[in-house]
Amino acid sequence: MAWIILFVAGLFEIGWAVGLKFTEGFTRPLPTVLTAVSLVLSMGLLGWAVKTLPLGTAYAVWTGIGAVGTAIVGIVVFKEPATAARLACLTLIVAGILGLKLFTPTT
Repeated sequence: MAWIILFVAGLFEIGWAVGLKFTEGFTRPLPTVLTAVSLVLSMGLLGWAVKTLPLGTAYAVWTGIGAVGTAIVGIVVFKEPATAARLACLTLIVAGILGLKLFTPTT
């Protein structure tokens, strides 16, 4: 269950990171509120997940989900470049996330 909670926390991390783009420097009230809510939910769920998962693993996976997801949104939504090197680096992050998941014992 902690892994599912951590995954959802990572999705909310993507939400607040992408939301920053829409706040326009926190000058737009609705995007700012939605970004803040997503941030609080992301942190709260991460905190819940680390009750069971090792802190270092949970934080690395959470950060990885956010980084990869945000980069993918950037490529798809904001038309950022999808170079072979960028995609290879994202693949390495995903490999690290999967490795941490596979080799972390849960209590």
